[in-house]
Amino acid sequence: MRSNAKTVKGYFEALPAERRAALEAVLRVVRKNLPKGYEEAVNWGMPTWQVPLSVYPDTYNKQPLMYAALASQKQYMALYLMNVYGFPALRKELEAGFKKSGKKLDRGKSCIRFRKVEDLPLDVIGKIVRATPVAELVRHAKAFAGRKK
Repeated sequence: MRSNAKTVKGYFEALPAERRAALEAVLRVVRKNLPKGYEEAVNWGMPTWQVPLSVYPDTYNKQPLMYAALASQKQYMALYLMNVYGFPALRKELEAGFKKSGKKLDRGKSCIRFRKVEDLPLDVIGKIVRATPVAELVRHAKAFAGRKK
């Protein structure tokens, strides 16, 4: 569900307690493992980690390039990992990590859906978050944009 919060703190304050606790656990993992250079913000109605426009202003929608995001949806919570969507090797690593942990991976193209934090292998999530420096994501986005022209 889209939030009107202007800050990450405001987003979390508006959540029900059980959702807040689960998403805060994932928030800590993302913050601990996030490569330098990404900025934390509220964009698209959810907490996001993104490439600042000062680093990469030429996005197709003139919005910062999203790297990761957290959301409380109506039926589930979601962790969005754009590097899993854009880098097939990381997608395979994520899938293998879930399988090894014995946890069921419920995902869309870039989101991992979960109902409680115990549904996630947080060590695997941390490894995936850590995997893509800003410069690599920008290179990938530029190459993709060049193919679409």
